[in-house]
Amino acid sequence: MFPAHAQTFPGGFVYLRDVDSSIIQDIRYASSNNFVGRPLKGYGAGECVVKREVGLKLKAVQQELARQSLSLKMLDCYRPVRAVADMVAWAQNGRETPAERRYSPAISKTQLFRLGYIASHSQHSTGAALDLTLVDLKADNSTGFDPNKTYADCRAPAEARAPEGSVDMGTGYDCSDVKAHTAAASITPAQRRWRNLLVAAMARQGFVNYSKEWWHFSLPGAGGPAYDFPVQPRTR
Repeated sequence: MFPAHAQTFPGGFVYLRDVDSSIIQDIRYASSNNFVGRPLKGYGAGECVVKREVGLKLKAVQQELARQSLSLKMLDCYRPVRAVADMVAWAQNGRETPAERRYSPAISKTQLFRLGYIASHSQHSTGAALDLTLVDLKADNSTGFDPNKTYADCRAPAEARAPEGSVDMGTGYDCSDVKAHTAAASITPAQRRWRNLLVAAMARQGFVNYSKEWWHFSLPGAGGPAYDFPVQPRTR
């Protein structure tokens, strides 16, 4: 299950691909498709790195979802401390571009930490937290993000906001808005069903959802100290 040639990490971390290669990955902070608009420090590759026990539980969730022609899609996993510091510096740089405002249309980015949308000390760095969504494997998920296109903000209908290649959860990923709260009243019944399905599937393996972000889950007891090793390309 865990190939001998896989890289070794501190703290019991592994590449998720070495646990379950069927889980889709779109590690957004390794790309320009995120609220900062560039890769964050420490993300040298778009690879999901997780604690081994977390990976095994994700594998169990994936096996359950596969029976419904669904898949998990990982958006962020382990996050180096240097990437968290990069977010803090970004929030304090005194600039707000239209592309950045797509992610927090009603909130100044200087308020994101105070309001609990970004943490200055992230559980992601301990290995206890994950960001993820669902993909309907029967749907056409081929539309990709175009950095040259102007999209509507993260609260807009799915056809107007940046494509996620996933089911419609009511907002885009990393949307700092009350509509992204898991129990938000402003979403459609279909969007609520998707959110509830994801929360329930994750809960059956012990994961707990963060109420302000439908995509954010943590596994109690899986954390520990915060780490700062970089995410490097997986080699075989």
